Amino acid sequence: MVSKLRILLVDDHPIFRAGLRTLLNTQEDMEVVGEAGNGAEALDQVRALQPDVVVMDIAMPGMDGLEALRQIHAAHLVSRVLVLTMHAENEYLLQVLENGGYGYVLKQGVDSDLFEAIRTVGAGNVFLYPSAATLLLSRYLEGGRPAQERSAYDGLSEREREVLTLTAEGYSSSEIGDQLALSPKTVETYRVRIMQKLGLHHRSELVQYALRKGLLQAHDEEA
Repeated sequence: MVSKLRILLVDDHPIFRAGLRTLLNTQEDMEVVGEAGNGAEALDQVRALQPDVVVMDIAMPGMDGLEALRQIHAAHLVSRVLVLTMHAENEYLLQVLENGGYGYVLKQGVDSDLFEAIRTVGAGNVFLYPSAATLLLSRYLEGGRPAQERSAYDGLSEREREVLTLTAEGYSSSEIGDQLALSPKTVETYRVRIMQKLGLHHRSELVQYALRKGLLQAHDEEA
């Protein structure tokens, strides 16, 4: 039996939610378990349902998606948030990642990107468009690298740096293990150690860190 990803939909347009629910429920590995029309409702539903993935809009009446994301992250709730919005990437992308979001999908990309994004986020990885990675790389390089961050990175072993880079590139523990001749459990141990050394608490923070350090190469859209 296929293990299904449990999804909460958060958008203030009921008709859009209904269409999205129908679309996602066609996938054998996905199940929409709840809906919400604003950020406050989303918080209540996340606590009650504990979905694997929250697909959430940003612009909503009352509590918006960014504030709901902040509160979900601050409360250390297990659900991972994937933002689905009409706004251009560079308008909110940095705020989404800085507040614990796992990815960003434009509504016009629902047909081509949403399934992949949900599966990526459901697996604990961050979903980014190539153009989004380019934007993040340029922004963080412009901001420089604090001395304490350089010191923390210098404290990583060569193997830890390899695991850091591959994790930030979106590879699973099994895939990293195959590349480095390690067991998935050993890879997880390395990852925990890396997060502790760098003072990180969230997987999306690890991606941000790798971008700041220039560890990820920006790719063209065609790549």
